[in-house]
Amino acid sequence: MSRDISDVTRAKSGRPVHPWRRNVVQVTELLTAGFHSWWSRRHGHAPPTGDTGARPRSDAQAGQSDRSPETSATVSDEGALWRMRTTVQDEPGSLAALCTALAGLRVDILSLQTHPLAEGTVDELLLRAPGALTASDITRAVSEAGGSGTWIERADAHDLVDAPTRVLGLATRTALDAAELPLTLRQLLGRCTIRSLPAVPAVGARGPEPVPVEGALDDTVMRLRAPEGGVITVERPYLPFTPTEFARARALVELDARLGPRVPGSQDVLTLPEGNDITVRRADTGDVRAAKEMHERCSKRTLGMRYHGPVGDADRYLNHLLSPRFGRTLAVQTASGRVVGLGHLLWDGDETEVALLVEDAWQRRGIGSELLRRLVGMAVEAGCGSVYAVTQSSNTGMVAAMRALGLPLDYQIEEGTLVITARLAPPVEPEGAVGVVGRLSSSGEWGHPEAS
Repeated sequence: MSRDISDVTRAKSGRPVHPWRRNVVQVTELLTAGFHSWWSRRHGHAPPTGDTGARPRSDAQAGQSDRSPETSATVSDEGALWRMRTTVQDEPGSLAALCTALAGLRVDILSLQTHPLAEGTVDELLLRAPGALTASDITRAVSEAGGSGTWIERADAHDLVDAPTRVLGLATRTALDAAELPLTLRQLLGRCTIRSLPAVPAVGARGPEPVPVEGALDDTVMRLRAPEGGVITVERPYLPFTPTEFARARALVELDARLGPRVPGSQDVLTLPEGNDITVRRADTGDVRAAKEMHERCSKRTLGMRYHGPVGDADRYLNHLLSPRFGRTLAVQTASGRVVGLGHLLWDGDETEVALLVEDAWQRRGIGSELLRRLVGMAVEAGCGSVYAVTQSSNTGMVAAMRALGLPLDYQIEEGTLVITARLAPPVEPEGAVGVVGRLSSSGEWGHPEAS
């Protein structure tokens, strides 16, 4: 159940509407009034922002973490890891004074990055501190040593990877899959909001403001030219971006643009209970025609369950749904190459939505459950803490598929529209590799033939 149409109803509510959604808004005025009413009151049912794997918001100026020392993660006798930024004067001895102050608290500096500014230097440090020290203890000492605008938060073992290695890893992820760009930008920059604005808006809609080739940086907002045209806007209100961060983000976007559209070519061959083989693979905009043909074979009821609006408009959303810029799509195709099912994992700021469509003749064979299981696995790998599906209360198939995940579920229902949110846990098995042959049971479970 995709936000491609359900997103449109934000425009009828008080919730912010991202500019790139205006394309969708122009073609969905015929949505039912009941769904509009529901969406206007949906705020608060979405997965919490803290469940996405992004950095928690901190007070950049007060030098305090949002979490008090008493509510921070349990501190062990071995010490605690902290990530800290502070601005010092660009003059001899300023860094030495900072290091001396930290040494006085028996704080070990594990890594240090410097971000030169026009006035002063932003020092980014990874610290190991005695367990008894609080964020206030550290920031007070830093302030007395000349640091200003100090920001601090708890870190973990993943932060022990040095910056060059981390950036190279993010570049590799971006190179392998175009859908990774928003995720790598978020991991590079921490908690931030990333929006993609199309270059050619819908008729009557206002396009994005032009951006210089080199991009634009304005304190807590950076704007970059999107690889396919348009603009990528990144906002981080709690902590201004440095020129170094801007240069790294721009390099990732430029790498993505040079490589062009791409998705991993891996695919799995599965055997249905009746003996038919199907292939599950990644899909992109090159599959728009096959997806439209599948729409033509679907009943009005099936399309209505999926898109929540006039079924004649369904084809208009495929370019967006299949674009790796907005998420990941899995396609199910038969031995003859016909696409009979689509599953979408859609990035939407701090929220992640799952949506399914299976052709009528191929329903009740476990295909939807298999797609959903794989999409949830992708969400876990991407660091998402929750996924949600927007459907109708009468869609028993989607409800059953969500329940079959075996995850904690939250149900919100109003005027026939149902939102099911699943809290995610680490995957119990890796995603299938290229050419793996398995067997799919009627319940949606998948395993090797010899285990069946």
